[in-house]
Amino acid sequence: MEKKPHGGGPSTSSELAERLPQALLVEILTRLDLYSLCSASPVCRTLQASVSQALSSISSLDLSAFPPTIQILNRILDGNNAIQCLILDCSRLIDSSLTEFAKEGLIDLTLLKCYSFSSSIFLTIGEKCHNLRNLALDIAPHSNKKDTTIPYNKAIIQMLHCCSKLESLALKFQVQNPNVTYFNSIWQAFPKTLKTLLLQPISNKQAKIPISQKSKNNIPNYTSLISLTLVLDIISDELILSLSSNLPNLTELNLEDNPSDQPNLDEDLTNNGFHFLSFCHNLTQLYLTRGKQTTFQRVNDVGIFLLSEGCKKLVSVRLGGFSKVTDAGYACIIHSCKNLRKIEIINAHFLSDLAFLDLVNSDSSIVEVRLISCNLLTSETAVSLASCRNLQVLDLSGCRSIADSGLISISTNLQNLIILDLGGSDITDTGLYSLACTNSPISSLTLKNCKRISDNGISQLFRGKTVLSSNVTTLDLGYIPRLTDRGIKVISENCTKLTNLSLRGCYSITNNSVARLGSVDRVMNCGIKMLDFCQCNGILADGLRYFEKPSFRGLKWVGIGGTRLVPRGNGRVLELVNERPGLMICKDGCEMGCKTEWAYHSS
Repeated sequence: MEKKPHGGGPSTSSELAERLPQALLVEILTRLDLYSLCSASPVCRTLQASVSQALSSISSLDLSAFPPTIQILNRILDGNNAIQCLILDCSRLIDSSLTEFAKEGLIDLTLLKCYSFSSSIFLTIGEKCHNLRNLALDIAPHSNKKDTTIPYNKAIIQMLHCCSKLESLALKFQVQNPNVTYFNSIWQAFPKTLKTLLLQPISNKQAKIPISQKSKNNIPNYTSLISLTLVLDIISDELILSLSSNLPNLTELNLEDNPSDQPNLDEDLTNNGFHFLSFCHNLTQLYLTRGKQTTFQRVNDVGIFLLSEGCKKLVSVRLGGFSKVTDAGYACIIHSCKNLRKIEIINAHFLSDLAFLDLVNSDSSIVEVRLISCNLLTSETAVSLASCRNLQVLDLSGCRSIADSGLISISTNLQNLIILDLGGSDITDTGLYSLACTNSPISSLTLKNCKRISDNGISQLFRGKTVLSSNVTTLDLGYIPRLTDRGIKVISENCTKLTNLSLRGCYSITNNSVARLGSVDRVMNCGIKMLDFCQCNGILADGLRYFEKPSFRGLKWVGIGGTRLVPRGNGRVLELVNERPGLMICKDGCEMGCKTEWAYHSS
């Protein structure tokens, strides 16, 4: 029997909304997230009007997880002159949409996945957004797209002249076009307020600061920089000398290159470059990395000794591709820099367990250690690192000789771990039994490519309401051949906070796992937001039906590349995208979220 409302009160939500004072209703709506606001709008005219008023007063908006169309963007931002902070996924936007979000009151603007914009984006920002303090653009200009506007380099300089209040600038061009110059003669164009700068990609020649006549009345604007990040074609001694000589206030320096061939001696980084760096006494962060194709072959322990002696204030260090540096050099950094809290070493050919033996007797304040693809490291390193009781982040991915004894030591001694990455290690189900008993509040766990673990270990790891199952939000179980639906069942039942899950390359996973992960009962608790099924060949083509509403209510991204879920035509996938405009379905095999691969999408 249908229940009637008591006391003659309102019987519908629309009547209740009409009874509330307009100001109170708007105040309530402004406390909701964007998804809830848009869901409330169609209920009745009163709510529609109140939602419009609430949207017009929003000052901060994050649309990074939802790529809006120009129509949706217009609906959200139309009439809003209060917006000050905007983060926007631009993958569905074109030049004509620029005026929708380039507003005069903006202070912080981040534009991601700018796939279809021309250089006019810089002209529009310079013309409309004079009050910007922080600007970040992630853009992919393609040579096959005709750009009738002015060259990028000229457009960027023109924007910088207009945005005279900028304090932070990040310009990332994801697709390298050899016929396009982005940052030529850019140093003189920076506003004097600029403190933080990121440029990608920039040539070694363009990155060198031009010699200028300095005087008390003529101090170059770039001298105010305190943080500099450059993605280059090559890092050289001459570049290091130029930066260290002209940027006296620099505290953070991040340089990355990836030359296809081994550089010549006069073009490469050597111990001399580290000698120049040693005069940057205020440096607190130093990242120097080279891609996998080549290495820094002209830097050895001597260069690292010079750096450790001169830069005593270092708090965070990343060194990648230094193939001639040994344990002595790395140990020198760890023990000489007393304020060191974060260290990352990538692809170190001669780094072994010896570099970390003395950690047991040291008063280490290190909270983050990342040792990636260092093939000489064994479980002894994990045992030594377990003495750093303040450790919150531990990444040993690609260290193939880390075994159960190392994981047992980590599980027993480290009680503050938040992120643990053991991808590609030699651990087995026995090690997972120990990890299941940890009291560390681990929220991110990576076991990718751990070939020796199975359903038994995964089931034991997440069975019941343990500390781990109650805290984990990000889980990477990619390329585990013996992981099946049985292990996924345990995960779906116990990991109630899980939002990001990668099952890439797990070919024993079937449609049953898809159905279970997207079930309404699970979604009501939390709901997975990002899910990677790439190369899961056990999932059949009809598995797409499990992504229909109301399943996977909170899902924002799903990877289905290399599976039977990708039909020969785009029919059902396109239907799903239209039914769920907030869902990104990636068929290109990208890593979770398409963070950089989006620039090369086939569709």
